[in-house]
Amino acid sequence: MNKYQHEHIALITGASAGIGLELTRKLLSENWHVVAVNRSDFPADDMSLHNAVKSGSLRIYKTDDLADFASLRLTLEEIKSKERRIDILFNNAGGSFPELSYSKQGREKHYELMTVVPYIILMELKELLKNSRLKTVINTSSSALKFTKQFSIEVLEHPKTFRKLLGPYATSKLALSLWTEAVASQLAKDDIKIRSVDPGGNNTIRKGKQSGLPVVVEVLMKLFFSPPTLGANKLYEGALGEHHHESGVFLLKGRVAELKFKDQARNVLERIQAIYEYEFLVS
Repeated sequence: MNKYQHEHIALITGASAGIGLELTRKLLSENWHVVAVNRSDFPADDMSLHNAVKSGSLRIYKTDDLADFASLRLTLEEIKSKERRIDILFNNAGGSFPELSYSKQGREKHYELMTVVPYIILMELKELLKNSRLKTVINTSSSALKFTKQFSIEVLEHPKTFRKLLGPYATSKLALSLWTEAVASQLAKDDIKIRSVDPGGNNTIRKGKQSGLPVVVEVLMKLFFSPPTLGANKLYEGALGEHHHESGVFLLKGRVAELKFKDQARNVLERIQAIYEYEFLVS
């Protein structure tokens, strides 16, 4: 039970590529232990990661699809059976999809993966956070949320139209940051702090995979955006930097930023809490 009692432990979803991969590398280089929740494998040619797996400082939990509650449940049960605590939970998995698609539960997939699932992961792993020293949750959000013109839970779950990046992706990230703000007072009872963080403009395009980005944005990303190390550093600072004592805030460019549609924060939280209680827990 006390095998890793002196090390800091971070759980990262989506740790095998992009920002999550660079954050994994950064934390391992600073002697953290990383619990990685991935759908895909880590790069086969990265010997430092292979050595970390051998030493036990990188522990991998595979899942077929985080947005599939049956698959997610199995993964979380395995984590709870094997891990004893989590100092920082990085809800990082996500991405922009090229077309309108739905989860196995019947909700729009950006919303399911990037708004609902992070809440479920938090609730299911809450006891592991309570057992730790840092008791911190970082939700990866996006500055794209600023472009949201209209907002309602019904549209989040079943959009009538689709627009790359500035449609369901942006509104789902806004909803994530809204429930992050709303849940902070509840988590404070257990001394858990939670923040949502914009990782900035990163070139996270993966060869051979549809990005779900508008063509213009994809071209600009390839030419001008920073490598994913930028985003990893933003999430790291969001967790351990100058705002580490604050909870419920949205960090944009390292500063606390105001959210649009704040009057909807409680509604979003109540809706995803209901999904968790009446769908995830009972099925």
